[in-house]
Amino acid sequence: MTLPELNWDNPCLSGRTPVLGANVVATSQPLAAMAGVRMLLAGGNAVDAALATAIALTVVEPTMNGIGGDAFALVWDGARVHALNATGRAPRAWSREMFSRFTEMPAIGWDSVTVPGAVSGWVELSRRFGVLPFGELFGPALEYARRGYPVSPFIARTWKEASEKYRMFGSFADTFLPHGRAPQPGELFTFPDAAGTLEEIADTFGESFYRGRLAGAIARFARETGGLVQEEDLGAHRADWVEPMSIDLADFAVHEMPPNSQGMAALLALALLRDTQVNALAPDSPESVDLQVRAMRTAQDEVRARVADPERMDEPATAMLSEERLAELRRRMMDKAGVGGHGTGRGSGDTVYLTAADSNGMMVSFIQSNYYDFGSGLVVPGMGISLHSRAACFSLDPRHPNVVAGGRRPFHTLCPGFVSASGRPVMSFGVMGGHMQPQGHVQTLLRILVHGWNPQAACDAPRWHVAPDGSVLLERGVSDEVRRRLEQGGHRVDVAAYGDPVFGGGQFALSLPSGYCAASDPRKDGEAVAV
Repeated sequence: MTLPELNWDNPCLSGRTPVLGANVVATSQPLAAMAGVRMLLAGGNAVDAALATAIALTVVEPTMNGIGGDAFALVWDGARVHALNATGRAPRAWSREMFSRFTEMPAIGWDSVTVPGAVSGWVELSRRFGVLPFGELFGPALEYARRGYPVSPFIARTWKEASEKYRMFGSFADTFLPHGRAPQPGELFTFPDAAGTLEEIADTFGESFYRGRLAGAIARFARETGGLVQEEDLGAHRADWVEPMSIDLADFAVHEMPPNSQGMAALLALALLRDTQVNALAPDSPESVDLQVRAMRTAQDEVRARVADPERMDEPATAMLSEERLAELRRRMMDKAGVGGHGTGRGSGDTVYLTAADSNGMMVSFIQSNYYDFGSGLVVPGMGISLHSRAACFSLDPRHPNVVAGGRRPFHTLCPGFVSASGRPVMSFGVMGGHMQPQGHVQTLLRILVHGWNPQAACDAPRWHVAPDGSVLLERGVSDEVRRRLEQGGHRVDVAAYGDPVFGGGQFALSLPSGYCAASDPRKDGEAVAV
């Protein structure tokens, strides 16, 4: 008996069930989630589980992240939230004048590549909080890379969509287009180049990537193909422990990464909503969505105008949350809807988010990305290192604090989230996907913290998206009444299919009196697992 060719789309909108357990892992690819579970079963903690998951994701979801990407993390250690910025800086040889021939920052090629920071994040998290040997965290990823794994449906689709964009890069085609094409759903993909690199990172505790053989290979590839990333740039890189930023929402504290992350957009939007009636309105009502969209547009416009490498900002990030500034923004928020004036980057992006929580109370909110699809399209030959394109988020405006320059970190779309209350952990969460990330934070937090929705229901609910140009996209399932209200308020509105990539994908771990409730977005291939 031969099955007909399978249709990997689901014609029905199926509701997922929340996952409950003493230890949980949730991410956008099932094999990666199981890598984290294996660490928990081996006696590891939530940080060990998160790192094994993140490392595995570079193998099983290469369309969204890679060894050559950036990362951020928020960690609840049992007493407080710690924040890690593992993002890289531009090569020191870069200058604003180098980019004068461009009308916007490049998103592919060497002009989009900053120093990759994700590996340094793995090292710092393991060194500070992990309990398992660093090398043990790489076991599942090495197995998947060497033995191969069946490519899951959503990832296969995005792989195919991105393949033509990068085919011009020879080492990309050699690495990611076996048989001259993207793998099909269910087709086995092996990644031996990445296996060798990950093993070397494991054996050297990341040292080879920044100051050893792997660093030399990256710099040599740059010299031979027109890039300016040098051994000195890699050797000077560091991941930084920073103070998270937070605001109060009802009885909760919402924590986000400080600049250069756009996490400030979520905090600003929530702060702007505090003096409105939004908490008394159903979250999907026309009045509530109108307020949320206005707050989000205002917050994003402010963030795109001011957020940059914190060493280069015109003022401390805390000034953006001052009562004086918020009062000014609230007045602007209620003006007739208009087009945002500070578009930085593009309307979507490709990212992986994961969360892990253990029975001892440790919780991790972790995000890593190559930015767009496979990133720059540049893959270090024989190494499986796909280099990210995060420099695309720099500005070309010499008056902007985020203007491109050597040694600077660019504005970053990545923003993991966390919630606490009265010194206790409440929820680790994130909604991946470019400019959707803080918007997803606002929408899901209102549903969970204010209206008591379980995380899976909040994750499944149809979303809205404010594009960088100020227009609004509604996911199918949002009511016609909402659309009419937005249009009457002066918003430009369109509708897209449920699951359109612009609406991102979320993962959640909510602390319960006994254990956790975890959720994973149905828009992706992922799952939440409990043990």
